[in-house]
Amino acid sequence: MPSPPTILAASLAGALSVLLLRRLVQRKAASLPPGPSGWPLIGNVLDMPAVAEWLTFAEWGAKWGAMCSVTLLGQPIVILNSASAMEDMDTKGAVVSTRPRLPMAGELLGYVQTLVLMPYGSRFRIFRKHFAKLLGTPGAVRPYIPLVEAETHRFLRRLLSKPDATLVSAHLRKLTGAIILRITYGIEVQEEEDPFITIIEKANDNFNAATAPGAFLVDVFPAMMYIPEFLAPFKRTGRRWAVGTKAMVEAPYLFTQRQMSAGIAPGSFVSSLLDHEEKLTQEEMDDIKHTAASLYGGGADTTAASLYAFFLAMVLAPDVQHAAQAEIDSVIGGGRLPVYADREQLPYVSAVVTELFRWHSVAPLGVPHAALEDTVVNGYFLPKGTLIIANLWNILNDPATYPAPAAFDPSRYLSASPQRDPRTLCFGFGRRVCPGRELAEMSLFTCVATTLAVFDIAAGEGPVPVHENTQGTISHPKPFDCVVRPRSERAVALISGEA
Repeated sequence: MPSPPTILAASLAGALSVLLLRRLVQRKAASLPPGPSGWPLIGNVLDMPAVAEWLTFAEWGAKWGAMCSVTLLGQPIVILNSASAMEDMDTKGAVVSTRPRLPMAGELLGYVQTLVLMPYGSRFRIFRKHFAKLLGTPGAVRPYIPLVEAETHRFLRRLLSKPDATLVSAHLRKLTGAIILRITYGIEVQEEEDPFITIIEKANDNFNAATAPGAFLVDVFPAMMYIPEFLAPFKRTGRRWAVGTKAMVEAPYLFTQRQMSAGIAPGSFVSSLLDHEEKLTQEEMDDIKHTAASLYGGGADTTAASLYAFFLAMVLAPDVQHAAQAEIDSVIGGGRLPVYADREQLPYVSAVVTELFRWHSVAPLGVPHAALEDTVVNGYFLPKGTLIIANLWNILNDPATYPAPAAFDPSRYLSASPQRDPRTLCFGFGRRVCPGRELAEMSLFTCVATTLAVFDIAAGEGPVPVHENTQGTISHPKPFDCVVRPRSERAVALISGEA
């Protein structure tokens, strides 16, 4: 009679054989999506674009299908080029909701501790729960309406005082940064150069540089992490940039702690959670600290990019600007500035915001997902570790969904048969969908409506600008020339608070 260990060994061997057989059958039944043929060993390394990757990926989608793939040194990458392909991937939920390992930004800079690059798991769910409670629903963000309106009025005054085209982007960054800092830490930004915004913007710039595709070989060859620092310049760069990441995480958090100790801290995300600090573990305090840092990193820069695109859109589509201003004038009149509560009475202005979500992709390729395990999507086999990139730029510029996609046209959403709401696409998919979209919506509408009520935005004297995305995970329109003027003396009085 076989001994128990022998029986156990045989059972394990049988189970392993079944798993291997199942995997072989699965591999035979399905393969990676089609794509450009690569070279032995290196795969498609030579095919990868250095700039505007979304354009090359769109060309591949047109040739190889909405779900296509390449391999880089054996690493499979699947590219989603249509809304239906993204929806098919979305059905896999948690299986495709982790992040790939990006040693440069994740480990050397420390962003693996923040929501953007954190692997899917229990800590990720804790962060998302914090986000959901703070910003996850229209009801959750409603208390921030007065703050958003007040900071937008400060923005109008800055723009009136310094309307130079080269400063518009900086004004917008200060606006969005001020909103997030106040909500997250209770910090009111300084009117001139604010030290917290300077710290955080620098860290965001480093993150964009560190996550640029192909910028650092260590992201392709993680084994390079074992190279001594004196032979690895990327490690020295990472150590220098990590100082900026630490400052972004620590400086505003410590400021709030000091204000709480002095008994003068206004209500904020951090102060509310630290109110019973003595009961928190060190791990819980670290979670609060890094969730707070994730709030700014994920919200301020993206919203600023959308608002900068709004100024460009008004230069390129003056008819849209005039139509929106006519609606504001007829509903609001000239006696006050629009407020968020006016949104339902301003459908055309609301459609301008909707079109902004589509027309300018603030994250043209999103942030890559990775498969936690082998899976099959739409008949294609994706092995564990497959990188998944949603080409949001192409999805939002698909002429089958949005005819004449290059045109900024809010009327797309106002006809009897409106085109698809881009909010269902532009915020990503799966468990990684943007958790701050309600606050982004509120901030965009408030800024767009009040700016149009009191300013005219026109082309500058230089060449007519072209709508192009900058490189980076978070993408702004490339700088352009424009002229911003108050619409009337009454508008000046409204901006100054004298009306």
